[in-house]
Amino acid sequence: MNSDQTFFIPVPALFSFDECLWFLDRNYDDCLHVIKGKVLYKAVKIGAEPVLFSIEEESSFLKVTVLAGEASRENKDFLNAYIAEWFDMNRNIQPFYDLLKTDGRLAYMTETYKGFRLIGIFNIFEAICWCIVGQQINLSFAYKVKRRLVERYGEKVDFENESYYIFPEPEVLLHADLQELKSMQFSERKALYVIGIAKAFHEGTLDKEAIRLLPDFDSRVKVLTAHKGIGLWTANYTLMKSLHEPQAIPHGDIGLLQALANNGIIHDRSETEKIDALFSSFAGWESYLAFYLWRSLTVRI
Repeated sequence: MNSDQTFFIPVPALFSFDECLWFLDRNYDDCLHVIKGKVLYKAVKIGAEPVLFSIEEESSFLKVTVLAGEASRENKDFLNAYIAEWFDMNRNIQPFYDLLKTDGRLAYMTETYKGFRLIGIFNIFEAICWCIVGQQINLSFAYKVKRRLVERYGEKVDFENESYYIFPEPEVLLHADLQELKSMQFSERKALYVIGIAKAFHEGTLDKEAIRLLPDFDSRVKVLTAHKGIGLWTANYTLMKSLHEPQAIPHGDIGLLQALANNGIIHDRSETEKIDALFSSFAGWESYLAFYLWRSLTVRI
């Protein structure tokens, strides 16, 4: 591979690429990235151009190679920022580890999940649509529905006899056919939500940078929940995953409640005072705590 197509990102302290790969490859049929051995492949849109790249660990760096598309300085700069945000690489998580160590029930996480980062969803439109797709269905089925949507409406990059997909643009899903979405096993309600959210992004009433620039967490939640299909859980999940908002807590999440019980925080799901007390003791790291609690639900093989 031409060296002009490759660049390196320094790995920060308390960062595990293996944990990133594990999270992205949990036996779900995710159509938006491919993992082969220890190499991660993903296609993204940079401006009007689809670009395929790979990531692998090399010494204390992530080696990034542009496989298809222009390997210009501008595109490399975009990918550098994209990957750093995707894996939350610019955050010093030592203070979070210091807090974990003060709680005997959770201290094990600093070693068991050492270097695990809050893996984000860079595209906020994708994050919201994913929440809508996943409402009231299990994860395995949600991934199947997402694949149908992406393969029908998304762009793709073909490379070495394999297709790599990019989540559809709002301008495309805005014109999606309702009956076709229903044939993909979207309920009519979910289909209308996705089309409505696409319209909001197309018209600019929803915009990632505009939401980021709002003065506080509550105002970000308010802007999101003003749109049909976005409830409090979806707003919190979106702010956690797409803006790495530290205050975002997906309250009421079944998996989170199970993890709290598994770790001895609660014995009954109605013990909201205990939940609030725990998250209050992790002020500024609430989303990381939720993410690590989710992580604790699955044993890494």
